[in-house]
Amino acid sequence: MSHLQKAWAKNRLGTMPIETFDELEEEEETDPVPEMTEHFDDDSSSASSASSTGTIIPSPSQNLFARPQGVPRGRTLQPIPWTTYFERELFLHDDAAPQSPKIHAYLTSPVGQGPLFVMHHGGGSSGLSFAVVGDHIRKRLPAAGILSLDARGHGSTTVPEGQAVDLSLETLASDLLTAIKLTQKEMKWAELPPIILVGHSMGGAVVTELARSSKLGSSVLGYAVLDVVEGSAIDALQHMQSYLSMRPTGFQTLEAGIEWHTRSRTIRSSISARTSVPSLLSLCEDEPGDTRPWKWRTDLAATKPYWENWFVGLSAKFLAARGGKLLLLAGTDRLDTELTIGQMQGKYNLQVFPDAGHFIHEDLPEKTAISLVDFYRRNDRSALVLPPKVSELLKRGEKV
Repeated sequence: MSHLQKAWAKNRLGTMPIETFDELEEEEETDPVPEMTEHFDDDSSSASSASSTGTIIPSPSQNLFARPQGVPRGRTLQPIPWTTYFERELFLHDDAAPQSPKIHAYLTSPVGQGPLFVMHHGGGSSGLSFAVVGDHIRKRLPAAGILSLDARGHGSTTVPEGQAVDLSLETLASDLLTAIKLTQKEMKWAELPPIILVGHSMGGAVVTELARSSKLGSSVLGYAVLDVVEGSAIDALQHMQSYLSMRPTGFQTLEAGIEWHTRSRTIRSSISARTSVPSLLSLCEDEPGDTRPWKWRTDLAATKPYWENWFVGLSAKFLAARGGKLLLLAGTDRLDTELTIGQMQGKYNLQVFPDAGHFIHEDLPEKTAISLVDFYRRNDRSALVLPPKVSELLKRGEKV
């Protein structure tokens, strides 16, 4: 730069006002990030969140976690009531069979010609394990209904006093059929809506058994089985006693029970845990001074005599029953030989969620709902347009 240019620049800068930089003022002028509403899904597993397509992981300082339907915000362990997800609860009893159980179920009725997703939980769980996924199903398919029951010996379903709890596969399948029929009667449905049966673990064996029986006729469009395969299930039974011995026998508070499920990653979504865990525990005040009065409603160890009955022959039944078939797994290593061959032959749909644990529908409720809604749409007969019969064409005088 020449001497003349330097002199001009110095003279020019000297006439300009000096502005000081104010950091607070600069922050105030910055456009704030608009507040967003979080979807009603909280997969506490960072792996599952990061793997979702289009997932935005917000800064903790941003207020992005507004909960719909009155669900408290923040890292709370407060239980979420069933009324958040279902329109009513039912207590169903067959008066013609006095020794039958009083089945407790949660229901949101289908609208118009919408389908009814009938859910059956696994051993030790309850009907509320399908609450969050049912909510996501209805967000994607508003006409859909959800019926989710507590099996006998679980949740709020009761058997007559003094009667042993029979958890055989045949009995559970009969209870599920009874619950569907009594719901139809209670709701005064002229006919059953199109049904998708959905079962997790033990419940997968139950819905498969009911589908194989054909006792619901053409009402069943298909059935979905969540994370249960005959081979791996039977292998896992060898370690079941060890797992139960390591599980707490009780909890000091209901919130402590919820926290254990999330910390142990038994259920990886805090929203799901806050919804379903309260129905798994009951306050036992029989022993004064007990520091852990919240006990398990279901004694899983007592169900041991039925374990093999639930799962032996499951793969063959799953492939043989009529209707659409969907298998959701947490890993491909769970497939046994029979199902591997069936999958290669295109006998059923398979979807794998490697980011989920055993409770797929609670760990990843939104993704599970997407799979179930897509499965229904693929099997929806109302969307089929069949060609006219030859006899009808002849009656109209048309050439064949």
